[in-house]
Amino acid sequence: MTAPDVDGDLAIIDVAVIGGGIAGLVAAWELARAGRRPVVLEASPVLGGCVGEHDVAGITLDSGAESFAAARPAVLDLARDLGLEDRIVAPAALGSWAWVDGRAVPLPTAGLLGVPVNALDPGVRRALGPWASARAALDRLLPAGYGAGAAGESLSFGALVRARMGDRVVSTLVEPVVGGVHSADPDDLDVDVVAPGLRAALAETGSLGAAVARLRAPLGPAGAAVRGLEGGVHLLIDTLRERLRELGVPILTGSAISDLKLVPADWSGAPEANPWRLTTRTPPAAVARGAAAVQHLRATAVVIAVPAPEAAALLISALGAPVEALLEAPDTTDVVLTTLILDEPLLDAAPRGTGILVARRSTDVTAKALTHATAKWPWLAAAAGPGRHVLRLSYGRGGDERPLPEAVARDPDALRRLAIADAATLLGVALDPASVTGFARVAWSSALPRPGTGHAKRVAALRTEVAAHPGLAVCGAWIAGNGLAAVVADARRTAASL
Repeated sequence: MTAPDVDGDLAIIDVAVIGGGIAGLVAAWELARAGRRPVVLEASPVLGGCVGEHDVAGITLDSGAESFAAARPAVLDLARDLGLEDRIVAPAALGSWAWVDGRAVPLPTAGLLGVPVNALDPGVRRALGPWASARAALDRLLPAGYGAGAAGESLSFGALVRARMGDRVVSTLVEPVVGGVHSADPDDLDVDVVAPGLRAALAETGSLGAAVARLRAPLGPAGAAVRGLEGGVHLLIDTLRERLRELGVPILTGSAISDLKLVPADWSGAPEANPWRLTTRTPPAAVARGAAAVQHLRATAVVIAVPAPEAAALLISALGAPVEALLEAPDTTDVVLTTLILDEPLLDAAPRGTGILVARRSTDVTAKALTHATAKWPWLAAAAGPGRHVLRLSYGRGGDERPLPEAVARDPDALRRLAIADAATLLGVALDPASVTGFARVAWSSALPRPGTGHAKRVAALRTEVAAHPGLAVCGAWIAGNGLAAVVADARRTAASL
C-alpha cells in the first residue's frame, strides 16, 4: 500500500477522496485505474455507507441497499467490471403489493414508480376501482403538454401524475411506491430527478402511460426492473476494497475532514502544484494511542463524496459565498431498518409477493415498507433453509420529525414487537413472537436525500460553480439522486472529469 509523501508537517497526496461510501470507492477505483494516485479518507471505522452488511442469526445480510435498478446499466456494468457478473441475479417474479386504507392491493406489473402503463388493466381496475381507472385512462386523450409544465419549468412528480391520471392513481399506487423508494411524498420530488426522461417521453408519445411503457421497454418482462447480487449487494463494497488494495490505494478510516481550503497562488502568480489543503480530525481513541489530534494534507485534487450536510460544510469552507448561495438546506430523511428472522412455514406461500409498500395516510401500520427477502431472492431462501424467512421493515418518511415514536426508538424490545405486529398486519398472517429467532436494527442518519422541485436546476448551477475550480469534484446521492444506479454512474463521470 502506497503511503502519502511527507513534506515537513504536511502529507502530500495526489487525489484526496473524502468519503468511503459507494460513491467514494467507485471514484477512487476509476482514478487509480486511470493512473492517478488517490487516497480514500473515511470518517467512520467502516466503509460502504448505506451499502453495508450485518450478521443476523447466522445469516449475512445487507444492512442497507439490497437491490439496484436495472433500467440504468451503471451498477450492472460495475459488477461486471469487478468480476461479479456471475453473481448478478433477478428477483423472483412474484410481484409486489401496496397497503392502502387498511387493505392490500397488488401493484401493476408494468409501471414506473407506481404509474401504470395501462390504466384499464384488470389489476389496475381492482386497485383503483372502475371510476378512478376510467379517469386515469383519459390520459390517452389529453394533449401531450397537459400537466407537463413549460419547458425548463420545475415540476413535481405527483403534480404530473395527478394532472394526467387523477388523484386516485397518486394516492393508491404512486404514493406507496415513492414512499418506499424515496421516503418522500411524490408532490415533494422533482420529476426530472426521480424519473429522468419521463417528460421528454411524454412529449414524444402523447400520453403518460405510453411514456412509462417506453422507459420500461428495456427492462423486459415484469420482475426485471431490479437486480441483486447472490450473497448480497454489499459484495460491491468488499470487492472494491480488495481492488483498491491491489492497486495500492491507501484507505484511511477514522479520518474525518474538518476543513478544506484552496491555497492561493504564490507572489509570482504561479499555480500551486498541490493547491488543496485538508485538515483531518483524529478520533479521541486514536489520539489516546499517540496519534496527532490534527493533521494536514495537501492534494492536487479533491473528490467530495460524503452526505449532504458534510459536503455542504466542506464546499462552503473551500469556496465561500459563491457556492453557499447555491446550497439549499439539506433535505434528508433518517431511516431505521429492522430485520426479522422467523421459523414460520405459514410464510412459505409468500402471501404478499416480494413485499408491500405502505401509503403515508395508513394509520394501522407504522412501517413504510416490508420486503419479504427470502421470497424475493431465491439464493437467500436457499441459504436460510426450509421454513425460515427473512423480513425487512423500514421506518422513516420525509417530513417526519423522527423515524419512530420516541418510546419505541429507545426500547429495542418495543421496536421488535412493533416490527412483528406490522409484519403480521401487512402479510395477513398471524405471526407468533416465539417464531422470531433473530432481530436486528440499523439506523441510517440522513440516509435518503429528497430532491424537491427545482433540485435539478440547483444541482446544475452547483456543478458549474465547482467545475470552475480545477481539481475539485463532488459526487454522492445528494447530488446524483437516490439509487445505486444514479450514484455509481455519477461517481464514474466524476472520476473521469479529473
